[in-house]
Amino acid sequence: MEARDKQVLRSLRLELGAEVLVEGLVLQYLYQEGVLTESHVQEIKAQATGLRKTMLLLDILPSRGPKAFDAFLDSLQEFPWVREKLEKAREEAIVELPAETEEQRTELAKKKRRKKES
Repeated sequence: MEARDKQVLRSLRLELGAEVLVEGLVLQYLYQEGVLTESHVQEIKAQATGLRKTMLLLDILPSRGPKAFDAFLDSLQEFPWVREKLEKAREEAIVELPAETEEQRTELAKKKRRKKES
């Protein structure tokens, strides 16, 4: 999973926990698409509350490969407002990355100048 997508999941973690019930179509779709293993599904289902199930899924997803985020979006058929929120956050993260990179370059250049002056 791309760093940007990991950031989106982390930034919306509490909202996702409150709004998404993963035990139905979400888990089955992610299993069907090979994002989750049978072991993952069983571990998630064993959690006591819906919130814990969602949090465990959010812990597992980032390590499940490059298609995990898109598959998660596709699995949210019952939660279109959540999918829209994730897509919007993803688009905004793309816009912010170049600015952060430019800011980092500027900071690095300042540090190099300070070293030369010392």
